Amino acid sequence: MHSDTHLLLHRLRSAELRRRATGFGPPPTPSGAGLRTRLGWALVGLGLRILPRHPRPRRAPFLAGTA
Repeated sequence: MHSDTHLLLHRLRSAELRRRATGFGPPPTPSGAGLRTRLGWALVGLGLRILPRHPRPRRAPFLAGTA
C-alpha cells in the first residue's frame, strides 16, 4: 500500500475512534460520591495520559539453538 494512502486511512480511522470515544468516560457519580471513587477515576485518567501513543514494536526473542 502506498504510504500516503496508508497515512490517510490511519488519520480517518483515528478521527473516527476519537469521535466514538467522546461518549465514554467515568460513570456519573451520585452527589455523595466518596473521595476514593473520585481519586480512582483521576488515577485512571492519569494512567491513560502517560501511556505512549505509539507503542514500541516488540523484538522477537532470541531462540537458542536455531541457525
